[in-house]
Amino acid sequence: MDSINYVPNGGLAATLNANIHGNGTQTLVLSYGYGLDQNVWHLLLPYLVCCFKVLTFDLAFSPNVTPDFYKPDKYSTLHGYSQDLVNLLDELQLKNTVYLGHSMSAMIGAIAATERPDLFQHLILLSGSPRYLNDSGYYGGSEMPQLNTLFHTMEKNYSNWVRNFAPAAVTVSDKAAVAEFEQSLGRMNPKVAVDVAKAVFLGDLRRVLPEVTVPCSVIQSREDLFVPEFVGHYMQKNLGGAAKVQFLKAQGHFPQLTAHRLLLKALKKLHLISGIKKCSPSLL
Repeated sequence: MDSINYVPNGGLAATLNANIHGNGTQTLVLSYGYGLDQNVWHLLLPYLVCCFKVLTFDLAFSPNVTPDFYKPDKYSTLHGYSQDLVNLLDELQLKNTVYLGHSMSAMIGAIAATERPDLFQHLILLSGSPRYLNDSGYYGGSEMPQLNTLFHTMEKNYSNWVRNFAPAAVTVSDKAAVAEFEQSLGRMNPKVAVDVAKAVFLGDLRRVLPEVTVPCSVIQSREDLFVPEFVGHYMQKNLGGAAKVQFLKAQGHFPQLTAHRLLLKALKKLHLISGIKKCSPSLL
C-alpha cells in the first residue's frame, strides 16, 4: 500500500483533508464525483504512487469536511468547487499537474483549467459530462421529468433513495462497490445531497469545453447510466485543446471501483503515465 508522506497542518488543505501520497516528481491530482469521498481511489493508489506524487482531498459537500464550510450559494454551480481546486493547488504550490477528475469533478477540473491553465499539464476526464439533460442535437441521457422524480424521491425519503440508487449507479453486480457507494452516499446530509444533485444534473457547461486549451483525455465506460457514449464523443469534439477519448469495455459510472484494472490499462495508454507499466508489470 501507499504511504501518506504529507498531511497539511492548516488552511484550505486541512479543511479539505488533503493528503499527498508517494514521492514522484510529477503530481497527479485525484478528484471524485457525487456522493463519494477520497477513499474511492483505494484500488488505484498502490499503482499510481509508484509513478507520481498523488494528491487526494475531499469536496465541500463531503461529511468529512466541517459542515460550516459548505455554503449553498457558493456551491449552487460547479464553479464554487473549481475555485476551491484552484486555491488548494495554489496553497500547496502545485503547478503543471496531471488532473484526474471523476464525474462532476471532470467538469470542475475543466472550469479550473480555463481560469488557470498553468496549474494543469493534462486533464483526464473520467465519466464526466457537461450536461445531463437532453437538448436539441444533444443527447445527455436524461429528461426533466425523470430528474424531477429523482429530486422528489430524494427529498421524500433519502435513506430509501440511497438504497435503490446505489446499485443502479454501480450497475454491475459488485457487492463491495455497491456497499461502498451506498455507505458514502448515505453519510451525506440529505439537504446537501439534493442541492449538489441539482447543481450537477441541471447544469449546462457545454460552453466551457471550447475554452479548455489544456490537452485532455476522456475516459468512460461503454455502458453508463448517466453518461451515454454520445457525451464522450461530444466532449472530444468540442474541447478546445487536443483531446482523445477511450471507452472502457465496462459497465457503470464508477470504473475506479468496478473496473480498476481496465482503467489502469487505459491510463497506461496515455504517454504521460506510461511509467505505470514498469511499476506494475504483473497487472498490465
